Amino acid sequence: MHLTLDQVLDIADLPGTYLRTARCLEFIQPEYQDKAVKLLHDLDVEGVVVIGGDGSFQGAQALARKGIPTIGIPGTIDNDLGYTELSLGFDTAVNVCVEAVRAIRATSRSHDRASVIEVMGRNCGDIALNTALSTGSEIVIVPEMSNWSVDEIAHRLNALVDRGNQRASIIVAEGAYKTMAPFDVYEFMKDYPSGSRPVFPGSPMDAYFLSRVVEHKVKKTEVRSTVIGYTQRGSQPTARDAAFAFEAGVVAVNLLRHGESNRVVGVHNGKVFHMDIESALQIKPSFNRRMFNMVNAL
Repeated sequence: MHLTLDQVLDIADLPGTYLRTARCLEFIQPEYQDKAVKLLHDLDVEGVVVIGGDGSFQGAQALARKGIPTIGIPGTIDNDLGYTELSLGFDTAVNVCVEAVRAIRATSRSHDRASVIEVMGRNCGDIALNTALSTGSEIVIVPEMSNWSVDEIAHRLNALVDRGNQRASIIVAEGAYKTMAPFDVYEFMKDYPSGSRPVFPGSPMDAYFLSRVVEHKVKKTEVRSTVIGYTQRGSQPTARDAAFAFEAGVVAVNLLRHGESNRVVGVHNGKVFHMDIESALQIKPSFNRRMFNMVNAL
């Protein structure tokens, strides 16, 4: 796709990816990498700026090894790259979730009703944690907490209700269900009305069933569920994301102009920097357990 100046000026502030992107599992195979290299040479492409996460950066490494100058910019709303404090899309996703949770909490206040609110985060709970911190939510569930149980969540909500808080918010990352202690949704729910969704043997836990199970365990308050979903991905970028995108783009282009390759841009101590891709990928993301404990203890 050829981009003119007018097109770039028009799309600079738009959400989403104008060039369109999707995972390409075949790119792991050397023959597909060779096809990409040939295509880039045929198009006279002098360098590639790869915006993405761990998998995208591994693809960038492969291109660099085959002689294509590449620079990476972190672009994953999960914020699960350990070498950088910020990834493009994360701040926007958190702000979308914060706006949604505040609106849900306003309704919960009117009806004295608790809520389970699912946000994105397959292996990283940063969106959930930051959303909970920013909204005063009382419970947060993240993938980093292995073997958490439904009984723990019900016990916590029950204690909140006993203290007069019947409208607590439970923020759960979408990937947290896979790290929970074993729980048979069907075996528990078969003795209760399942509401608007039927339950079957093997039904997986999700936001809806979590709300139903917790409600039946607590028995003192209604519990509703909301999945915020793809609105986190397609919203107008926040000022913080837009500013980082601008600076990271300038740094990436300048690196290519000066003959640099196989490097990634990031943020450390609030400042934009760059480092070797291989070293960056070896840094594992850390989870702020102190803030997690703070949310769940109040």
